[in-house]
Amino acid sequence: MGHTEPQPPANGVSVRINGHPSRRLPDFLQSVNLKYVKLGYHYLITHLLTLLLIPMMVGILVEVGRMNPQDIWQLWVHLQFNLVSVLVCSAVLVFGCTVYVMSRPRPVYLVDYSCYKPPEALKVDYKHFMEHSKLSGNFDESALEFQRKILERSGLGENTYVPSAMHCLPPQPSMAAAREEAEQVMYGALDNLFQKTGLKPKDIGILVVNCSLFNPTPSLSAMIVNKYKLRGNVRSFNLGGMGCSAGVIAIDLAKDMLQVHGGTYAVVVSTENITQNWYFGNKKSMLIPNCLFRVGGSAVLLSNKRSDRWRAKYKLVHVVRTHKGADDKAFYCVYQEQDEIGKLGVSLSKELMAIAGGALKTNITTLGPLVLPISEQLLFFATLVVRKLFNTKIKPYIPDFKLAFDHFCIHAGGRAVIDELEKNLQLLPIHVEASRMSLHRFGNTSSSSIWYELSYIEEKGRMRKGNRVWQIAFGSGFKCNSAVWQALRTVKPSTESAWADCIDQYPVKLMLE
Repeated sequence: MGHTEPQPPANGVSVRINGHPSRRLPDFLQSVNLKYVKLGYHYLITHLLTLLLIPMMVGILVEVGRMNPQDIWQLWVHLQFNLVSVLVCSAVLVFGCTVYVMSRPRPVYLVDYSCYKPPEALKVDYKHFMEHSKLSGNFDESALEFQRKILERSGLGENTYVPSAMHCLPPQPSMAAAREEAEQVMYGALDNLFQKTGLKPKDIGILVVNCSLFNPTPSLSAMIVNKYKLRGNVRSFNLGGMGCSAGVIAIDLAKDMLQVHGGTYAVVVSTENITQNWYFGNKKSMLIPNCLFRVGGSAVLLSNKRSDRWRAKYKLVHVVRTHKGADDKAFYCVYQEQDEIGKLGVSLSKELMAIAGGALKTNITTLGPLVLPISEQLLFFATLVVRKLFNTKIKPYIPDFKLAFDHFCIHAGGRAVIDELEKNLQLLPIHVEASRMSLHRFGNTSSSSIWYELSYIEEKGRMRKGNRVWQIAFGSGFKCNSAVWQALRTVKPSTESAWADCIDQYPVKLMLE
């Protein structure tokens, strides 16, 4: 059969957009027009108060201009005879302003943070991972093939890291090796943080450490106190078993503590420990973490001192936490257990993505009114009323969070997680670039992944003063937690970043099915 050129549709001209065959031209133009109509509506509603006040102020000025000097003098005499009323009103106004200022929560500033970069010796590529898994003798052929497929579809690159105990043949997981991994990650991140900020360990008043699966005695927070000889009255906390969203929980706890204790610093350390939590069985639902989780950690310096505003990078605006643990399916969807032969691991349910989607909806229902412009809130409310009263077949309106945030740091739990949020929140590829590239370069580093993503955005030179950042993370329990930050200054790339030696190579092209 001969090759024939495709014919344009009868009711429109075929066009190519971004290199792909596109819709008919009239349909495309219609979508563009709708886009600008929506933008116009957004700006109209956002500036509605200003548009109403300007004519009112002009009218007042015109009326004042028409008044003769005698009328103005009569107004001044009237105010003199009502001096007591003026003084009372002024006193009430001053008292009210004082109460408002005193009752406002203390601002929480993010002075700086550090992401740990493991040594080159801990790198593991696909070939090394599969050969090592085969030579260890712990997995049958079906389990090996399953891991190979997961790796190929995971979104991880060839330069992620696993702990030294997993590089041994056979692997040598032990308490000592797990402590060594924890020390390397936590101390590495903290040393870099102290160097960047000039902070002295004795200045730390609050310490929060979160690690889900490794909880030794003494605790990880006690290890840090001992290493850096923190002061005796430091308020330390160790959060365990709270999954990949624990980093936001730790920020929330530090924020609450900074409201109570004035004029101090809080350090939040987020990490996960792989050494003692590698699964050596053949149950497929428990093999997935082996393919996704990698070594990583972060240390964040927070302050409630107003004097730190000038040097701080961000101000904490909101923290919204959602817990779905009352539902059994949500509770068991990420579950640490032993398999049929007693091998310990973390099992991931097939319903994980659906449960995560439900948790996300609950979370953004609370977050939306706090961050969305009034234009989006009105559209959402109007659609809800129409659905309830007239037609339930109308699709629910998904607010445009791109109008509320400039940057998105979606927990790099896996490619499927990022895909799902990109689709549900109607984000553009640029909005999920930091998440995809962090997953590619460092893998799933659990609760610290949102900080690698923020660092990526900074290293690309995209963070401008006034920009808003949405960090969103999911974790066992099941939890969905959000943190909103506002940039206090334009953040310049740093030579001390975990991305410093490779940022020019990113973004890389990913094969997405």
